[in-house]
Amino acid sequence: MPQFLINSNNITDNEIIIDDTENYNHIARSLRAKVGKDLLLIDEKEIQYETAITEITKNYIKVSVKNSYKSKRKLNYNLYVAISPLNSNSVNTVFEKLTELGVRGFYPIYTDNCAVKKDLITKKIDKWQKICYEAFKQCERADIPKCFELTTIQEIIQKDFEHILCFTEREAKYEFKTFLKDNKFKKNDNILVIIGPEGGFSPKEFEFFKTNNMNTISLGELILKADTACITAVGNIIYENSDI
Repeated sequence: MPQFLINSNNITDNEIIIDDTENYNHIARSLRAKVGKDLLLIDEKEIQYETAITEITKNYIKVSVKNSYKSKRKLNYNLYVAISPLNSNSVNTVFEKLTELGVRGFYPIYTDNCAVKKDLITKKIDKWQKICYEAFKQCERADIPKCFELTTIQEIIQKDFEHILCFTEREAKYEFKTFLKDNKFKKNDNILVIIGPEGGFSPKEFEFFKTNNMNTISLGELILKADTACITAVGNIIYENSDI
């Protein structure tokens, strides 16, 4: 069963009232939960609650708290992914799987070879945020990743990141494993992963990377689709930094 996000204001003396429409409908109608059913809840302070249903009315669900604790289901550093949106449903899988892996936020970026028009990207942001929220519930994460507004590479590198890793299929300065060995991340670091479009970065963009001395990194000799590259890059970063 997924966890459900609640507001700490709804907690009183080891009892919690669930009265928002979305959670109520999911629990009472979709899941058809009954009195005595266990529920896993989490609040905006990342406190997780193991509970059991004690009452179900037409307007709310009441649960009793059996145990509560600070959730540890998050990375010890802040990992963000900037992705040039894909012209297929595979981008939905990227948002879902990277949420499961602990990515804290997503930046849709418009690149020279981007396969999706700007206005369509803007319209899809709410949908991608919803995908992140549903994945957050299913994998019991402590926090919900944020899907930011459309931006560009030029704009995003001006933000406050301790490390920026730009993955390219050619003209890379570093092999991935070598880069990770030589560039250790620290607790609470802000790390940005940039993944290009299905058609790859343009010559103009590669020149921008060189001019700005950006860390261009190779995932190996194989040419990966953009969605595969996203999951591979993030998965390897988490593995190599599991001791933070």
